[in-house]
Amino acid sequence: MNKFFINKQNGIKQSVISSMLAALLVIVTVVLTAQTASAKQYTQPFQNPTTSLAGKSVQANMYFVKMGYWDVKKATLNLKFQISQLDDRQNSDITVSVNGVTFDSFRPSSAAGEQSKQITIPKKLIQSQNNLQIEGQLLNQTNDKQVVATQTPANWLTLDSASNVNFDYDLTSPRNQINDFYDRLTGADTIAESQSLVETPKAATDTELSAGLRALTGLSRFVTSDDQALPISPLEENKQADYQVIIAKFQHLPKSIQSQLSAKKLNDQAVIKLLKQGRKHLLVVTSNSDSLLLKAASFVANQELMKETTKPEKWINEQTATFSSVLEFQGRHQLTDVDTPVQGAGHNVRTFFVQLPNDQLNAAGSTINLRLRYGKNLDFKRSLMTVRINQQAIGSQRLSAAHADGDEISLKLPAKMPLNSTFTISVDFDLTPAGSGSAPTDQDMWATVLPTSNAVIRSKSNHDLLFDNYPSVFMKNQAVKQMAIVRPAHLTTNDFATMSNLLGLVGNYAKQNTGELKVYHQTPKTAVLNRSNVIAFGTPSQTPLIKQLNSKLYFQFNSNFSGFKSNEKLSLEDDYAQTIGTAQLLRSPYNQYRGLLVVTGAHDDAVYRASTQLDRQSKLAQYRQADTIVVDDNNQHYSYRFKKQKMIQPSSITSVVHKHSHFWLFLGIALVVFFFFGFVIVSILWRNGLITRKGFIHEH
Repeated sequence: MNKFFINKQNGIKQSVISSMLAALLVIVTVVLTAQTASAKQYTQPFQNPTTSLAGKSVQANMYFVKMGYWDVKKATLNLKFQISQLDDRQNSDITVSVNGVTFDSFRPSSAAGEQSKQITIPKKLIQSQNNLQIEGQLLNQTNDKQVVATQTPANWLTLDSASNVNFDYDLTSPRNQINDFYDRLTGADTIAESQSLVETPKAATDTELSAGLRALTGLSRFVTSDDQALPISPLEENKQADYQVIIAKFQHLPKSIQSQLSAKKLNDQAVIKLLKQGRKHLLVVTSNSDSLLLKAASFVANQELMKETTKPEKWINEQTATFSSVLEFQGRHQLTDVDTPVQGAGHNVRTFFVQLPNDQLNAAGSTINLRLRYGKNLDFKRSLMTVRINQQAIGSQRLSAAHADGDEISLKLPAKMPLNSTFTISVDFDLTPAGSGSAPTDQDMWATVLPTSNAVIRSKSNHDLLFDNYPSVFMKNQAVKQMAIVRPAHLTTNDFATMSNLLGLVGNYAKQNTGELKVYHQTPKTAVLNRSNVIAFGTPSQTPLIKQLNSKLYFQFNSNFSGFKSNEKLSLEDDYAQTIGTAQLLRSPYNQYRGLLVVTGAHDDAVYRASTQLDRQSKLAQYRQADTIVVDDNNQHYSYRFKKQKMIQPSSITSVVHKHSHFWLFLGIALVVFFFFGFVIVSILWRNGLITRKGFIHEH
């Protein structure tokens, strides 16, 4: 046997195996790298504030969403909570359900203080819109051997606002459809990763900026967290955002985009068209007509129309309807979509969340209307329910044997009770068993809140011209109200960022794409200023209107407009005065029933710093009862109030009549009664001949 041959063959075989293993290792590495790159995570916080629930049995509802373009691999509930130190940890329990299906129960740990619990949510239970319920059975321990179910104030569960749901997911393949692009553009994860963008030319015309800001306000309603932003930016071809909306006249588009469009058709039409450049997805909105470009931008700002458009392009003409459907606030809010039960004797709590439009306040006549069913084995002299608003009790009522199969309870809210845009309604049941026989089981003691339960919030608009009411004071019926935006003649990057801050917050509040919104690079005509709510931003040199308004400002510029002057509120050193930016909310000098917001400073970076305090409602909440904000280059901010009269009175006669409706009603009744008795007296005198035809009384 030729051993050399055998060794040679073996040597070749080992070499081939080594090469195959190396190639396989490279393939596996590439695959794993690709999988790692495609795998994504998004943590979605709940909108609920930190809430404390008291009672033997408590429940709270939280809500989260899943984007339609996610292929979810795993969903994890990160629950942060704390229970009473007196609760028995071995017998108390917490149960979690999603969309009415229970999937996990656990006992709190023995550790004191705040606890965290990670719970995997079954994927099959997750829908687009999801209701997550947390239920707690809280039992007290009186000694080492006895656990009692009686409720005391010490039975409590606090759910921390830091609780959230974390998603592990892959993105599904994009479809060449406008509605698919829109879903991804406005997706919470896309916005959080700064992959959504609205662009206009850097030297944009007023029409292009009006169109861009109209689209921005329609898209910004999806920005729900303080760490998210959907900006407007100057058009540049090297922007890296995955999803970009480009709004411009055809002649101002990049050549690479112009070549993919039909210029002739754009004279009497506008187009909304999907394009792709590498990994970037573009939605181009363009026309040769100013009016049609604005109309197309309104289409983009209409959520319903964008979600209904399944083609890659949409042509807009003068006849195309683009306005939002009327979402008139009727004040009726359903508390629950399904039966919400409680079980067991003692104190049981169910909590519901209500959200008001941001520009509304609670007014007289608001009610909580509960539809209930409950067991007939209760001691109806001692069983009752109590309704609380943000933990404040507004009323109680005994349960009734006669109405156990269907009870209706209405409670009025105090007329001056303050309500935030989001508030909680807690329904507390105290169920006491009837008779002196054997104690009933928890299943025997029950009550249910029915889906027909609702809160009717009679609201009124808030006319306070202060920052805790901005931008509501510039809005009506959830749309902008005759808004004129006066901007610098030549826009810088800081100016675009300032517009993003100012109009992004407006978009959070605007639920409709109606209402006038126009941009001006010069001082508008007096007729425009007379009828408009005005937002003016920039430096005095770039925005002449601000220079004209200097004598009206709370913080005024010095004679050469290089910095602000000291005033009764704040002394300013000369160099420091050149670094600060201010946001000043004034009553318009052109119309006392309109507002004027001036965001200004000696340099555009100071203007931008001032605008950063107006981009989130959570920031404005710091400036209650203030009409002026000052921000320096160290990001130190201060607030002041100058105006004595904070309210802008409604200008219309109908508003005045509505405000004093009771007075006018009583006056009308009094006049009717007066004329009636006057007519009766005159008739009696006439019939008795005491009045002649000429009106003289007979003398006898």
